[in-house]
Amino acid sequence: MAEAAVRYLRSVRTTAPEPVEALPRPELRCVGADERAPLDPREFRRVLGTFATGVAVITAPPATAADSPAGFACQSFTSLSLDPPLVAFMVGRASTTWPRIARAGVFCVNVLGSRQAGLCRAFAVSGADKFAGVPYDAAPVSGSPRLPGAVAWIDCAIHAVHTGGDHLIVVGRVDALGTDTDADPDGPLLFHRGRFAHLPDDPTD
Repeated sequence: MAEAAVRYLRSVRTTAPEPVEALPRPELRCVGADERAPLDPREFRRVLGTFATGVAVITAPPATAADSPAGFACQSFTSLSLDPPLVAFMVGRASTTWPRIARAGVFCVNVLGSRQAGLCRAFAVSGADKFAGVPYDAAPVSGSPRLPGAVAWIDCAIHAVHTGGDHLIVVGRVDALGTDTDADPDGPLLFHRGRFAHLPDDPTD
C-alpha cells in the first residue's frame, strides 16, 4: 500500500512545489499597562526559581586596543538549533557588559563546574575588574577568554539579537566547542531557588 501511494504521488507531481514564503514579521510595540497580567514580580521569581539551571560565564575578547576582556555570569543559557548549530543566552537590556560583547561580535560560553561558585559571584559583580587574578586562555576561533575549570566551553559568533521585554535574546553560531570532564568530577554548577547546587553523587537520589 505504501509503495502504491509513492507511485501515485510521483505520477501526479508534474511540477516542482511552489516555494513557501516566510510570514511577515509581527509589528513590535510596547505592552500597555492595562494589558499586563497582575503578577507580583517576587512571586514570578519564586515560581520560576523552581526550574534548576546551569550556570555559565559569557566572555568576549577586547573589541579594540582600548578595551579589556568582557564577561558576566549567566544562568539563562540554552541550546537552540542543531542545524545550523546555534545557542542562545539572555542578557538584561541595562547591562553594561553587553555593549562590549556586542562590539566584539563574538563570545565564549564557559559552563562552570560545581566548585566554581566563587568565580560565578566574581563575574556577577557590576563595575568591577572581573578578570583580576583570573587565569584564562583564548578560545580557538573567537579568542574569547576560556576559563580553566569549566566543564565545557562553546566558542561562538553573534548570529542574531532579538528583544524580549527587559532582556535581549542573543543567538550565537557555534564555531568550536569542547568539554573537560576532568575539570570537575562532580559535574556542572547548578542554580535552584536562589542558591547554588550540584548534582548528587548518585543520580537516583
